[in-house]
Amino acid sequence: MDPLIIVGLFLLILALLLGSGLWIGLSLLGCAYLGMEFFASRPTGDAMMTILWRSSTAWSLTALPLFIWMGEILHCTRLSSDMFKGLSPWLSRLPGGLLHTNIVGSAVFAAVSGSSAATCVTVGQITIPELRQRRYPEGLIMGTLAGAATLGLLIPPSLILIVYGVTINESISKLFIAGILPGIVLALLFMLYAGVAARLSPDWAPDQEPRIVLREKLRRARGLLPVVSLIIAVIGSMYMGLATATEAAAVGVLGALIIAVLQRAITWPMFLASLMNATRTSAMIALLLAGAAFLTLAMGFVGLPRMLATWIGTLGLTQFELLMALLVFYIVLGMFLDGISIVVLTVSIVQPIIAQAGIDPIWFGIFIVITVEMAQITPPVGFNLFILQGLTRHDLGYLAKAAFPMFLIMLAMVFVLIAWPDLVTWLPQHVR
Repeated sequence: MDPLIIVGLFLLILALLLGSGLWIGLSLLGCAYLGMEFFASRPTGDAMMTILWRSSTAWSLTALPLFIWMGEILHCTRLSSDMFKGLSPWLSRLPGGLLHTNIVGSAVFAAVSGSSAATCVTVGQITIPELRQRRYPEGLIMGTLAGAATLGLLIPPSLILIVYGVTINESISKLFIAGILPGIVLALLFMLYAGVAARLSPDWAPDQEPRIVLREKLRRARGLLPVVSLIIAVIGSMYMGLATATEAAAVGVLGALIIAVLQRAITWPMFLASLMNATRTSAMIALLLAGAAFLTLAMGFVGLPRMLATWIGTLGLTQFELLMALLVFYIVLGMFLDGISIVVLTVSIVQPIIAQAGIDPIWFGIFIVITVEMAQITPPVGFNLFILQGLTRHDLGYLAKAAFPMFLIMLAMVFVLIAWPDLVTWLPQHVR
């Protein structure tokens, strides 16, 4: 049968299940089950039982709930307010002033949360009132925060990179390390935009920050020591080869608990609440991964990935043309789905295609993450926009317009990665 017809049938079944209101994970399982029944000869129940057990007991998957729990614990602390106090004296004299606290604060918190949404909420609750009080332009506050919060998906520990790594059986530690340099470059591009936009904005008239002597700057910077120490413990242990991603996640949870206890910021009920929130989120993602694993198996028995790869090979696309087609595909898909759902729905189909085209799977993981970052700030389903709407009551269209320059910067970042792939692959090649 023509591969496009089989793809169409799979998509039709999946669309019907999703349209019925069924959870995405269960829709993936249902689609895979029906696909096995219709197109494969292997007993469906036996295959489903085997793959669900294997996918839900993978050792690499244990990093996911631990990193989620670490972020939940840190949400109880005063790290975000300490970060603002510690960063603002050093950033206030740059072009763009304290707008940079949105960007640098998001980059720092991203390195201990792994979540774009958590970064947006935590940083926004502190910086939005402070920047408004100092009369910074509202559009620039919203735009820089919406865009910079997406760094939570790229800078390790990224939950989406864990999902991607588990889905394609790639080293999570190497994926984490691969995200460091692109994350730093993207944050610098955001800061460059903030400086240029400040100079060009007709509404730019923020209150001047008082000059602070070096001793006072250093005293305030002490508030950054806990989060910097945690970043070094988690990321440094992986980069030096001292810990796997799962072991580094355990170190992160322990470090977050120590910080919370020393700050007297966590009570027993809050501890239990953080544990339950992490459990619920992890269970949701695990169901998605189980459904994706079964769907991957079903398509493998049908031979769909091989047929698609062969069909795309006949089109004669260059590597660049293939990447452009995938870029448009992911941007459109990101308008309607969250990042984790996009990864589990598509990677199993796309993986053999990129392998045939000679694209490095680690590089492609960072490519996917940046395109998913764009989805966080594109309507109608831009999660960072919804979070900012809840924090500020602004209209969704206003927020999307404010964030659009950040979307263009992320789009430019994709072309930077295509032009200089070593930006992604150099560090992982030097991991022990």
